[in-house]
Amino acid sequence: MSTSDSKVVNKRASDPLDQLIFEEGLRIKQVWFDQSLDLIVVLLNNKKILKRPLSDFKRLATATGNQLLNFENDGIGISWPDIDEDLSLRGFLKYELAHMDKPLLA
Repeated sequence: MSTSDSKVVNKRASDPLDQLIFEEGLRIKQVWFDQSLDLIVVLLNNKKILKRPLSDFKRLATATGNQLLNFENDGIGISWPDIDEDLSLRGFLKYELAHMDKPLLA
Protein backbone atom coordinates (compact mmCIF):
# COMPACT_ATOMS: atom_id res chain seq x y z
CA MET A 1 0.00 0.00 0.00
CA SER A 2 1.37 3.37 -0.97
CA THR A 3 1.12 6.10 1.64
CA SER A 4 1.94 8.89 -0.81
CA ASP A 5 -1.59 8.69 -2.26
CA SER A 6 -3.24 9.22 1.12
CA LYS A 7 -1.43 12.35 2.29
CA VAL A 8 -3.51 14.89 4.16
CA VAL A 9 -3.37 18.29 2.54
CA ASN A 10 -4.36 21.47 4.36
CA LYS A 11 -6.56 23.53 2.11
CA ARG A 12 -8.91 26.41 2.66
CA ALA A 13 -12.53 25.66 3.43
CA SER A 14 -14.77 26.34 0.47
CA ASP A 15 -17.79 27.19 2.62
CA PRO A 16 -17.84 30.77 3.99
CA LEU A 17 -19.29 29.64 7.33
CA ASP A 18 -16.55 27.05 7.75
CA GLN A 19 -14.00 29.74 6.89
CA LEU A 20 -15.37 31.99 9.65
CA ILE A 21 -15.31 29.19 12.21
CA PHE A 22 -12.26 27.12 11.37
CA GLU A 23 -9.95 29.62 9.71
CA GLU A 24 -10.88 32.95 11.29
CA GLY A 25 -11.62 31.54 14.75
CA LEU A 26 -15.22 32.66 15.27
CA ARG A 27 -16.41 31.15 18.56
CA ILE A 28 -19.33 31.07 20.98
CA LYS A 29 -18.22 33.06 24.01
CA GLN A 30 -21.30 32.91 26.23
CA VAL A 31 -24.86 31.55 26.26
CA TRP A 32 -28.00 32.75 28.09
CA PHE A 33 -31.55 31.47 28.29
CA ASP A 34 -34.88 33.08 29.09
CA GLN A 35 -37.66 30.50 29.21
CA SER A 36 -40.40 33.11 29.70
CA LEU A 37 -39.30 34.84 26.47
CA ASP A 38 -38.70 31.51 24.68
CA LEU A 39 -35.17 32.63 23.91
CA ILE A 40 -31.60 31.40 23.69
CA VAL A 41 -28.98 34.14 23.26
CA VAL A 42 -25.44 33.45 22.05
CA LEU A 43 -22.61 35.98 22.35
CA LEU A 44 -19.79 35.49 19.85
CA ASN A 45 -16.14 36.44 20.30
CA ASN A 46 -16.60 39.18 17.67
CA LYS A 47 -19.17 40.92 19.94
CA LYS A 48 -22.15 39.84 17.78
CA ILE A 49 -25.28 38.37 19.35
CA LEU A 50 -27.36 35.55 17.86
CA LYS A 51 -30.86 34.64 19.07
CA ARG A 52 -33.12 31.63 18.56
CA PRO A 53 -36.43 30.59 20.06
CA LEU A 54 -36.02 27.76 22.57
CA SER A 55 -39.18 26.27 21.09
CA ASP A 56 -37.25 25.57 17.87
CA PHE A 57 -35.65 22.72 19.81
CA LYS A 58 -38.12 20.32 21.45
CA ARG A 59 -35.67 19.06 24.08
CA LEU A 60 -34.65 22.57 25.09
CA ALA A 61 -38.25 23.79 25.15
CA THR A 62 -39.26 21.04 27.58
CA ALA A 63 -36.09 21.14 29.69
CA THR A 64 -36.09 22.36 33.27
CA GLY A 65 -34.14 25.47 34.19
CA ASN A 66 -31.43 23.34 35.79
CA GLN A 67 -31.17 21.14 32.69
CA LEU A 68 -30.80 24.23 30.49
CA LEU A 69 -28.02 25.55 32.68
CA ASN A 70 -26.13 22.24 32.58
CA PHE A 71 -24.46 22.71 29.20
CA GLU A 72 -20.97 22.51 27.75
CA ASN A 73 -19.67 25.15 25.34
CA ASP A 74 -16.54 24.27 23.37
CA GLY A 75 -16.74 27.41 21.25
CA ILE A 76 -18.10 25.78 18.11
CA GLY A 77 -21.01 23.95 19.71
CA ILE A 78 -23.20 23.73 22.78
CA SER A 79 -24.07 20.37 24.32
CA TRP A 80 -26.65 19.44 26.97
CA PRO A 81 -25.70 15.95 28.19
CA ASP A 82 -28.77 15.61 30.47
CA ILE A 83 -31.21 15.99 27.59
CA ASP A 84 -29.04 14.69 24.71
CA GLU A 85 -29.13 17.93 22.70
CA ASP A 86 -26.34 19.51 20.66
CA LEU A 87 -26.37 22.79 18.74
CA SER A 88 -23.60 24.07 16.51
CA LEU A 89 -22.28 27.55 15.84
CA ARG A 90 -22.65 26.75 12.15
CA GLY A 91 -26.36 26.04 12.68
CA PHE A 92 -26.85 29.35 14.50
CA LEU A 93 -25.11 31.20 11.66
CA LYS A 94 -27.17 29.44 8.98
CA TYR A 95 -30.38 30.34 10.82
CA GLU A 96 -29.26 33.97 11.14
CA LEU A 97 -28.49 34.19 7.43
CA ALA A 98 -31.82 32.61 6.47
CA HIS A 99 -33.76 35.11 8.60
CA MET A 100 -31.84 38.32 7.81
CA ASP A 101 -34.47 39.83 5.51
CA LYS A 102 -37.54 38.79 7.49
CA PRO A 103 -39.69 41.67 8.78
CA LEU A 104 -39.94 42.19 12.53
CA LEU A 105 -43.18 41.00 14.08
CA ALA A 106 -44.94 43.08 16.70
